[in-house]
Amino acid sequence: MEILMILAIAAVVLAAAAAFEIYREVHSFTVTHYNVTSPRLKGLRRETKILFLSDLHNRVYGRHNERLLQAVREEKPDLILIGGDMLVGKPDEPFDAALEFVSQLPSICPVYYANGNHEGRMKEEPGKYGNAYTDYRKALEKCGIRLLENDIAHLNLNGQKTEICGLEFPVYTYRKFHRSCMDKNDIADYLSHFHTSDDMTAETPGKVPDQYTILLAHNPAYMDAYLEWGADLVLSGHLHGGLVRIPGLGGIVTPQGFFFPKYSGEMTREGEQTVIVSRGLGSHTLNIRLFNVPELISIHLIPASQNSCNDL
Repeated sequence: MEILMILAIAAVVLAAAAAFEIYREVHSFTVTHYNVTSPRLKGLRRETKILFLSDLHNRVYGRHNERLLQAVREEKPDLILIGGDMLVGKPDEPFDAALEFVSQLPSICPVYYANGNHEGRMKEEPGKYGNAYTDYRKALEKCGIRLLENDIAHLNLNGQKTEICGLEFPVYTYRKFHRSCMDKNDIADYLSHFHTSDDMTAETPGKVPDQYTILLAHNPAYMDAYLEWGADLVLSGHLHGGLVRIPGLGGIVTPQGFFFPKYSGEMTREGEQTVIVSRGLGSHTLNIRLFNVPELISIHLIPASQNSCNDL
């Protein structure tokens, strides 16, 4: 009986500790730093910082999200990229919190925004959501944010020719217990009607000399297709870190119901390509995180010349 009593007390203590840790994690965030190198960054004149934000889901950190805004300002980024799901796509769910936060970012540096499945469902179902997506989109554009809806932006990033591709899949590709078949041709089809300044199509990333291609693709479930297509840097989110993370294994489950996804909340090098999947900044429906603190990602692009020096 004594052993059973001790085990019962231990179980209660562990459950209470886990509940406290879950509460702490869903109300906090961290800044995760990654160094990204590539032989294609030959034009980059200096180390360049990109902030990647994803899956805020209307989360507010402090009054008017001032804690999160201050963290963004302190990073002093050259560029901000948003990977979608900053709001919650539910009928009659206001997007004020997301918009109030995001609208302040262009005063810091240029901002590019690709949709996630929550923005996508609002866009695809106006009968259910009314003008919510149209109003949100107009508000983003009014404050100076470039929305990439299967669109490509070209910019000179501190001397580096760069293209930012915002990939937007239909909402049916996010269905529970379902994974659509995707390959590089599907990615090209979504982006193919946009052309680079050198009149190369989106079917051939990397064929413009010394151009660096960043792909914003919300759902990492189709990562093999993104890599086959040829992006130099793939930025995804959607999985919220897998809800619970196990050291050495990563996230446990995806929103589509698949266990132990290969990419769930980390940086991975695949040859000369880089994959970064954000654990996200918020949550919804299942408001659970364990060993999985929300994150703002700070990406340090390292010039190729500096890489060569470091290799000596």
